[in-house]
Amino acid sequence: MGFASVSSMVNKNRKKDEEMENNNGGDDGKVPSVELFLKHPMALLALVPRNASLFFAGAVAGAAAKTLTAPLDRVKLIMQTHGLRAAEGSAKKGIGFIEAITLIGKDEGIKGFWKGNLPQLIRIVPYSAAQLFAYEVYKKLFRGADGELSIVGRLAAGACAGMTSTLVTYPLDVLRLRLAVEPGSRTMSQVGLSMLRDEGIASFYSGLGPSLLGIAPYIAVNFCIFDLVKKSLPEKYQKKPQSSLATALVSATLATLMCYPLDTVRRQMQMRGSPYRTVLDAIPGP
Repeated sequence: MGFASVSSMVNKNRKKDEEMENNNGGDDGKVPSVELFLKHPMALLALVPRNASLFFAGAVAGAAAKTLTAPLDRVKLIMQTHGLRAAEGSAKKGIGFIEAITLIGKDEGIKGFWKGNLPQLIRIVPYSAAQLFAYEVYKKLFRGADGELSIVGRLAAGACAGMTSTLVTYPLDVLRLRLAVEPGSRTMSQVGLSMLRDEGIASFYSGLGPSLLGIAPYIAVNFCIFDLVKKSLPEKYQKKPQSSLATALVSATLATLMCYPLDTVRRQMQMRGSPYRTVLDAIPGP
């Protein structure tokens, strides 16, 4: 759903705003000498703008994280959509975690756990770029008369940025789902052309409603729980990195649990031939 990356972006920007507004990026205007470049070639990285290097590092880290967790994500998608696929046949509607792992391994082998990961990796850069750009734009829109951005304004900016980036890259998310759950070994281009030919351009936005509906409450719940949990800690622990990491993990987990039903609805609406046209149609199930 992209919720975790939205939350991560907003949390990082919340900490960076104060640091960067009065900071020129640490550049003192001096260009390293040629001798330094010859002796230390890696010094060339000093010429890369700070924001560009941070964005590139984030994209690489995101791609690595998505690839590492792709098997679990594929298992989750199989479990989320198995009921709808089984409704067309005689198979049971529910499938467990171990059953899903066994099914993938038996039918497709080890590489099957990474099926559909390519569109997810392609989506990282445009999603992050749209998210960061939109967040900066929305921050300006939601600033108060005094030029300050309140907690509510920051939540609204984060939610709007999340919805904007989701809208821009949503077709890749649908392609990822189709590749992951549909049988066969078709390529991303084959699946995309088939969708365009047989179902039309609207198929690339199936399930967009629950995706957009889920982002705003996810960010709000995540922020609220993060702030409440952190404030409840003893003061000596509040500024420790370990405390921030643990608090972020707790808040993200609870927010994910609360918004997970909408993610399942979205996945079922994205499937080929899905009988669901609205969120209210999908909630009762097949």
